[in-house]
Amino acid sequence: MLAAQTICCIDGSFGEGGGQIIRNAVSLSTLLSKPISIQNVRFNRRPPGLRKQHEAGIRLAADIASAKTVGVHQGSTSVEFTPSRLELPRVLAADPGTAGSTTLLLQVALPCLLFSSSTSIESALTLRGGTNASMAPQIDYTLQVFLPFLRRRFGVDIGLKIVQRGYFPKGGGSIYCTIPPLSKPLQAITILERGPIKKIWGEARVGGLPVVIANKMKAAAEAKLIAKGLSSGLIRIDALRERQQDAVASGGGIVLWAETENGCVIGGSCVSTRDKDPSQVGEEAAQSLLDNLQHDECVDEHLQDQMIIFMALAEGKSTVRTGPLTEHTRTAIHVAELMTTARFTVEKIGSGAHTIACEGIGYKPAFECP
Repeated sequence: MLAAQTICCIDGSFGEGGGQIIRNAVSLSTLLSKPISIQNVRFNRRPPGLRKQHEAGIRLAADIASAKTVGVHQGSTSVEFTPSRLELPRVLAADPGTAGSTTLLLQVALPCLLFSSSTSIESALTLRGGTNASMAPQIDYTLQVFLPFLRRRFGVDIGLKIVQRGYFPKGGGSIYCTIPPLSKPLQAITILERGPIKKIWGEARVGGLPVVIANKMKAAAEAKLIAKGLSSGLIRIDALRERQQDAVASGGGIVLWAETENGCVIGGSCVSTRDKDPSQVGEEAAQSLLDNLQHDECVDEHLQDQMIIFMALAEGKSTVRTGPLTEHTRTAIHVAELMTTARFTVEKIGSGAHTIACEGIGYKPAFECP
């Protein structure tokens, strides 16, 4: 009986001490029917405690898991989440009412909605908020890097449509996702050889602003990449201005991604802000990509932490080469090991590269607790 289960206590100040602990813990709690208590919520953020975005994510997971919650309100530093029965497929929506990132809301819901052995019907999810927000992967990163990774490596084909863009700082955008159910456990992955770069793509976008801003971001990013030795023939960056009806707020951003001959996709990005010249935004996106390419890693810094929950749930041993470990990744590993029987090993290779290996739990769609 669920009531007799021991509550898993989690210290929200561990590692990066931010929202990722909440997202991963709530997702795993939902899948494993394991009650959790999180103390010191967002301890390393100022101000600490839940923001509207985190509140919306927890309530979304609670809808999926028919969960009881305590302390789910803005500013709360203590949260309890007690899941019950998952009933899938579902048609769901979440809206923090702020510019909170839609991609971070997706990180909460996606693992929960993937597993359903009772039907072949997709779940559908509408998420509102910031699509190109600060302090989170932009929606274009999700489209061009994260979702292709899930499709190629784990065989998970998520549908995602941008209904309207919501640029930083106002937000107000909307995305629509379809999540097909899995009929068997995820299979372990091995990605150790990146291979040569065959193309660098990019999109510099603005909404409600002159297209010249997008052109400046594009030009600066191209110049930075070429100055660091990348051939101009490898680079294709488009400058785009959204139609008025396709963007709710004025703003912009640039996302770059490098494709390699072995099927790896490495990203880099930057969001436009009022205090940054467009050329600086383009240069910072290019530098982000260059930083993620310098250690021959097969996944970039954002994919590094997002893949951890899927490695933990997969069946068998996964091994992935990456760059320097981020605090987000260390935190994701900590939560996965705390809540499941998955075990990770991290090995440093040379000056900055690492391999992350995981013996996954082989989570089955029937919702048994492994």
